Amino acid sequence: MSNIIKTDVLIIGAGLAGLSTALSLPKSLNITVLSKAALEVCSSHYAQGGIAASLDKADSVTEHVADTLIAGAGLCAMDNTARILGAGHQAVQWLCEQGVPFTQSTLTKKIDNTPDFAVLKTSDLHLTKEGGHGCRRVAHADDATGRHVMDALNIKAQTAANITILPYHEALELLTSPMISSSSFSINDSEIRHCRGALVFDHINERQLIIHSSAVVLASGGLGQLFKRASAPNVCVGDGVMMAWQAGCRLANLEFIQFHPTGLALDDSSFLISEALRGEGGRLYCPQTGARFMLDIDERAELAPRDIVARAIANQISSNGLGYVHLDVSHLPAAFIQAHFPQIYQTLLALGIDMTTDPIPVAPTAHYSCGGVVTDANGLTDIAGLYAAGEVAYTGLHGANRLASNSLLECVVVGRNIAANLPHYLIKLERLKNLEALEKTAEVLEKMAQPHTTAYYGLHQLAVDIWQSPTLENTQFVILPSSKQSSLPTYKADKAFHSNVDIVEITIALKALLTANMGITRSAKQLEQALRQIEQWQESIEHNKTMLSDTSSRTPTTNSRTPTTNSRTPTTNSELAIFQLARQLALATMIVQSAYQRFESRGGHYREDYPNLAETPLTSIILPSRNATLNSFSHIIEDERYPIPVTDHI
Repeated sequence: MSNIIKTDVLIIGAGLAGLSTALSLPKSLNITVLSKAALEVCSSHYAQGGIAASLDKADSVTEHVADTLIAGAGLCAMDNTARILGAGHQAVQWLCEQGVPFTQSTLTKKIDNTPDFAVLKTSDLHLTKEGGHGCRRVAHADDATGRHVMDALNIKAQTAANITILPYHEALELLTSPMISSSSFSINDSEIRHCRGALVFDHINERQLIIHSSAVVLASGGLGQLFKRASAPNVCVGDGVMMAWQAGCRLANLEFIQFHPTGLALDDSSFLISEALRGEGGRLYCPQTGARFMLDIDERAELAPRDIVARAIANQISSNGLGYVHLDVSHLPAAFIQAHFPQIYQTLLALGIDMTTDPIPVAPTAHYSCGGVVTDANGLTDIAGLYAAGEVAYTGLHGANRLASNSLLECVVVGRNIAANLPHYLIKLERLKNLEALEKTAEVLEKMAQPHTTAYYGLHQLAVDIWQSPTLENTQFVILPSSKQSSLPTYKADKAFHSNVDIVEITIALKALLTANMGITRSAKQLEQALRQIEQWQESIEHNKTMLSDTSSRTPTTNSRTPTTNSRTPTTNSELAIFQLARQLALATMIVQSAYQRFESRGGHYREDYPNLAETPLTSIILPSRNATLNSFSHIIEDERYPIPVTDHI
């Protein structure tokens, strides 16, 4: 059984972003899609509300953009926001063409006699309203939009001859190599690198694989499972963010974690109570007083943006000590509730709650990362050949707080943009390879004592022109601890893992720590406590001889044409567990540091000690691992106002 796979395009993640890309790429390309677990274990599958787009005649892209900018609290990237939302109509129509059974409007059902197998049109769709939206613009498939969308796309992908889906295959590390492979053209150790595949762990056969590809699409999802209560499935621990950072990509706005206001507050449930319930008239009440508290918080009441509603609920819970508030829809007709929210109705009924007569206990739950790998609207990252889409990416669409149901739209639009851009990149890359024959000419010229820098710079310029990294305005750099534990670890597999460190115990404790100290509200004291505790766990891992190596100055590479499996990454399940924990601790450090160094409250980031908005909204940037700004944690603690470099344009 070979441990090397070759493919044209490697897509890491089988959610909506990954499959939208795969199905939109030319059928002439061989595509390999990795799923970390079973295909249904992705956030896209569990999305309830729907996909936001300006589909109604009375709506417009301009109004959708305006609502998004308001929710984003000054941190949305205007150009990317307009581009992505402007493609909303086409994105929803494309989903209709893939066979997604969107809920139709009542009027359409009555007058339309077309057969059931006919392709829906966007004008046929029933639209609902959600928090932060000024009108009805959310297309949905009952109250299980994600499941219906993913079922339709999985059928298409599994029947496509050019697409291979590998479930239970986890990407560990991205592989990069110099775009100009000839050593003769190396000048001052500066080289343009491109992504050429990934190291992958095959959970089925418990082995490591190398997958070579001409391009890689990162669609690995978010990081919600770093928190105790989260809507995301257990595979969402931010590993895609860490792989990209290690490979050389910038990260942005990791401190902006969105908490969905209404997760089911029953035991350890991760079930969401869709925002669409509030869009259709659901109300929030204090269980003790019966007061409809949102009326006193915001003129939009229950339909205010998520950060406002989540903070209001959290304050109520802090006061009442019950751990929940009530969401009530019992004033709506029972038949309407059962018809529009069948999944939620049946799920709650099985738990002993009849939502047509009883209030629903709800509390905020970690739901979405508004930050991620810096990416443009076409999915381009800082590394040539590496695209990113979905929750792992930061396009600037969501700003400081995501507008409800914009996430599914972004997955489809950016995924399809990647599919349009990627073939052109491959053509340029092939042209560059052909022109590398100039190296031979350059060597001949060198022997003749003639300079060959012109040949080099011509080739180098072609490499530069192949890929345009995203640009950001108004940024501030996050200073990271310089201790070796803060860097991204890899595992030395040449020694067996023997440790008295309880991996499960630390993982559970990390979730509790981030929930308590990096939750809906934060303070310097809480964040300092979290940083010290994380550092202790990292030191404990190091002390107990888990053989983690410091890779802060290393970029994963494949300089040879036939590399062997990486001995520094896990090759067994036991090694993988410690590798995953160390990576989660490193990511947690970056998230908390980002929050610690933002001295204001904005959107999903609320500082009790800095409750006001800063005059200028700045995007937090973490530079790639090889050139991140480092400082000692103790220095940062001693002077919280440690000067952070600010740039207008990078």
